[in-house]
Amino acid sequence: MLDYEHRSPEAERAPSPAPPAAEPPRKVALRRLAIAAIVLVVGLGGVYAWRRHELALRDASQLVLLGNIDVRQVNLSFKVDGRIDSLAVDEGDAVTAGQVVARLDRRYFEDDLRLMRARRDGAAANLARAVHGSRPEEIEEARAQVAQQQATLERARQDYARLESLVGKGAVSRENFDAAKAALGESEARLTYLKESLRLAELGPRQEDIDAARAELAAQAASLIESERRLADSELIAPSDGVILTRAREKGAIVGPGETVFALTLASPVWARTYVNEVDLGRIHPGLRGEVHTDSAPGKIYHGQIGFVSPTAEFTPKTVETRELRTDLVYRLRVVIDNPDQGLRQGMPVTINFRLDGRP
Repeated sequence: MLDYEHRSPEAERAPSPAPPAAEPPRKVALRRLAIAAIVLVVGLGGVYAWRRHELALRDASQLVLLGNIDVRQVNLSFKVDGRIDSLAVDEGDAVTAGQVVARLDRRYFEDDLRLMRARRDGAAANLARAVHGSRPEEIEEARAQVAQQQATLERARQDYARLESLVGKGAVSRENFDAAKAALGESEARLTYLKESLRLAELGPRQEDIDAARAELAAQAASLIESERRLADSELIAPSDGVILTRAREKGAIVGPGETVFALTLASPVWARTYVNEVDLGRIHPGLRGEVHTDSAPGKIYHGQIGFVSPTAEFTPKTVETRELRTDLVYRLRVVIDNPDQGLRQGMPVTINFRLDGRP
């Protein structure tokens, strides 16, 4: 049996309650966008925190510096003056240590060398004569001269005695007597001289004369060495391996000592000049090894080590880029590169990576 609810006609005529109004689509989109933005911010914050952590770990284990390649240059010049006779290289030519790159006219140096040799030989002969003294034949000759002079003196005495007895009687003139007297005195003096000469010949030269002759020989030998050096210096020799950067003189030019003939770029040593700020100064030290990278050959790695750290601070040069402000004080350092090649050129920018965790 069905039980029907009794409704009054008024209740049947009353309208049913209206359904809830739908939310506008714009508000829904804004709510969803806000939720997505919150999720994105939270995600980016997490990524940023993770990256900061990674960078902190990476910065703690390595140090990256930016710098430039420095290559030494040498101005090649003659030590002596002269006329250039030949030039063996030109700009861009590679040279090796000990290679002759230019020569002066050698004739003048060779003439001077012959003169110095003759003077040296003369001084050597004088020293030998002083050391050996008189020969036996010379001593015998001196003795013979003494004996001859003794005979001459004896005859002069006899002539003087005879004329002395006659001059008082008026048998000879006074003039003849004076002449005999003078001859006697001359003979006596001559004999004394010859006797002293014989004695010196027997004694030999003085030690002072030997020392003077030896000093003269040493002086002439030194002059000869100087002349030989001047002849050797007429050749211009490359001091080390490198490349000719500039040719400043031509054949036939007259040059003086020190005038540049070539400018040579040395192949070694090659280093990178870079700067480190004060914060990282305590993390590096001379001998610390690192890797050097160039923009021209990114895949090629050069190895080197710190050879010098400046003891004084300076403002960052305008030609150097660092990760810090340019107004910061930095310290200059030099990284000596092992086994450099032609891929490293003067002024080339490089990146230097130092491992600070002890790993190679």
